[in-house]
Amino acid sequence: MLRTSFLIIIPDSILLMAGSVFLLSAIGFLWWRLRQEQRRRLVHEERYKELELKMQSLEVENFKHKLNPHLFKNTLNSIQSHAYQTYYALDKLSNVLDFILYESDSKYVSIKEEVDFALSLIEINRLKVSPLFDLRVKNKIPENHPLYNERLMAPLITIDMIENAFKHADLQSPDAFISIIFELDSDDFKLTVTNKISTKTPLKKDKSGFGKESFRKRLVATYRDNYKFDQFVEGDVYITHLKIRILEHKTQMFTAG
Repeated sequence: MLRTSFLIIIPDSILLMAGSVFLLSAIGFLWWRLRQEQRRRLVHEERYKELELKMQSLEVENFKHKLNPHLFKNTLNSIQSHAYQTYYALDKLSNVLDFILYESDSKYVSIKEEVDFALSLIEINRLKVSPLFDLRVKNKIPENHPLYNERLMAPLITIDMIENAFKHADLQSPDAFISIIFELDSDDFKLTVTNKISTKTPLKKDKSGFGKESFRKRLVATYRDNYKFDQFVEGDVYITHLKIRILEHKTQMFTAG
């Protein structure tokens, strides 16, 4: 009995087409997997950003709770020790308390509000020193500056530098001084505080402020890369300088939505 064998010949065009279909399917699958990975990465990035923002918010809130009792204590002590200037001091204290009660919970305040608060705080601290003490305060911020009334400043951000100057300055020496300068140069807010260093070792007190490291953490949490903080000594003079790139910070705020 004869057996007949059949050889099926598949044209090259069909093989090429099948190969193309397989290749396209593989490419499509890889593209789909890539898209899935991109979506997962975006979800993780969004979650990370949310957690980061929450952590920053908690840090700033923590700074507030540490700061306010310290400020109240120093202010009330100053007024108590200078009863003859009570009316003037209470007026400045009223400004300070209004700011703390109604503005410190805000994420941002205007440059005007923060500087007005700082100036009131300086006047209260002035009660600690002799009327002859060389306390130089300059406010070089133009009120017609377009950023003057915009809410771009972290509330109470100026306190640490000013309080430290009064705490560590040499208040008894004939040539002692404290210099505080506020500026809004172009699109940058600047605060420069200078004081002659006391030769006396200051008494260490528990819970007497939140420290330079916490101050830097707050700057980072609020302004990221849009600030510069320097501190250095020249002879017997201690200098601190804060620069906040207000316009760049505002631009990034709007970009972030």
